[in-house]
Amino acid sequence: MQRLNFPAPEWPAGADDLRRQVRAFLNEALRDIPVAERALSWDACSPEFSRRMGAAGLIGVGFPRQYGGGGRSQLERFVVLEECLAAGAPTGFHWFADRQSGPLILRYGSEALKQAIVPRICRGELCFCIGMSEPDSGSDLASLRTRARRTDAGWIVNGTKVWTTNAHRAHYMIALFRTGEGGRRHEGLSQFLVDLRNTPGVRMTPIRDLAGREHFNEVHFEDAMLSEDALIGAENNGWAQVMEELALERAGPERYLSCQTLFNELLKVLGDREASAVAAAAVGAAVAQLGALRAMSLSVAAMLQAGESPNLEAAMVKDMGTRFEQSIPALAQELVDLPADSSSDALPYQQALRLMTLLAPSFSLRGGSGEILRGIIARGLGLR
Repeated sequence: MQRLNFPAPEWPAGADDLRRQVRAFLNEALRDIPVAERALSWDACSPEFSRRMGAAGLIGVGFPRQYGGGGRSQLERFVVLEECLAAGAPTGFHWFADRQSGPLILRYGSEALKQAIVPRICRGELCFCIGMSEPDSGSDLASLRTRARRTDAGWIVNGTKVWTTNAHRAHYMIALFRTGEGGRRHEGLSQFLVDLRNTPGVRMTPIRDLAGREHFNEVHFEDAMLSEDALIGAENNGWAQVMEELALERAGPERYLSCQTLFNELLKVLGDREASAVAAAAVGAAVAQLGALRAMSLSVAAMLQAGESPNLEAAMVKDMGTRFEQSIPALAQELVDLPADSSSDALPYQQALRLMTLLAPSFSLRGGSGEILRGIIARGLGLR
């Protein structure tokens, strides 16, 4: 049985200077980006913006300098992330590579792979996607059925991944495939690097969301041939590796700041009016919850920096953060009598409200559903 642990970290000495540097960069780089696009938060993709961030040294902040990174701490990387999220920067092109794919390659990849891939991530040149979820499995990751079969020429893959964000844009996917058998479902799994631009037998089908966007995909593997060295880490060790990866995925500030642009615009509208005591109390409660989530997320970042595996704490941040994010559109509608509107003459608040009302339900899909996460937390605490 585990115990929850959220120790308060100490900020590194260079954090304040880095924050000022990031804000100055974003003030210039985002000057002409409208609120409707900023509201997409880390879902918005701009290869040009990612390259500008790379040139400014703001991608791979926590990666070793020998691979093009900044050599900074996880807490300094946290500074970059929350400033980008608060400003609504279109970071989606490099997001997964910076957050989890790069760290996974640095931990488990060969030296040749690190040298070939990680500097390009740091320059903002590469887009990655994550191949975990599958049809009929959802957040029950251990039930996946896509299989990679070893042959003399490499690996032949057959199966389907789903809800794969940015697969149609990505250069690479890091995918979890079944490679062996075992008495338990999470045994016999391995991770692979898939070159999506140059692998025959890979086919993509877009999934349109409520807002009309096509950023989710189904990715079909039909006798797709991977080289022997596409395997990342040890064969059949994929479950342990992916659990480490999910700790990186679940507890960052993106888990409670996805609706921050809408919240900022809500505060502007309320500031232009004589806000009621009810509105002030509601905003205060939201800010208090935001502060608590930030403290928990910072603590997880510090534990990751220390080499720990805070899987339970990360699951809690993800579950609580998703519920907080999904509450923001309803809070806005409760406090301000202005309808959601996408027209060009609508207020930025109304444009952001429309978008977030449509997109917020999908936040439950990202990084594990609430039911799965609460099951992880309950088992970790010995409650089931």
